[in-house]
Amino acid sequence: MDSAALDPFLCRLEDIPDGGVLGVDPPDPEGEPLLLARSGNSVQAWLNVCPHAGRRMDYAPGLFLVKDGKLTCAVHGATFALREAGLCVAGSCRGQSLVAVRVQVRDGAVSRA
Repeated sequence: MDSAALDPFLCRLEDIPDGGVLGVDPPDPEGEPLLLARSGNSVQAWLNVCPHAGRRMDYAPGLFLVKDGKLTCAVHGATFALREAGLCVAGSCRGQSLVAVRVQVRDGAVSRA
């Protein structure tokens, strides 16, 4: 099997601001958009889909409401603690979490794990 299919490149580590987030759209139109959050050399990823509204959480493509490690859904205002595995800490889906996606950082490249 092609290793690119197992390990698809998402972005360079430096594309994600340290302490910030980056939205990544899949090359496959049927694929799910992702939200990547960086802390130093570590990256966490989730589907860019609100568990309550089922819609993207960016207010414009790739632009998110993030402050102090918390992401606010642009659709209805639910707040997710990125440092707490994407747990909703305020809003209508309190207690639910974003759907995590496994990623890895290798040689400065972020890819699906």
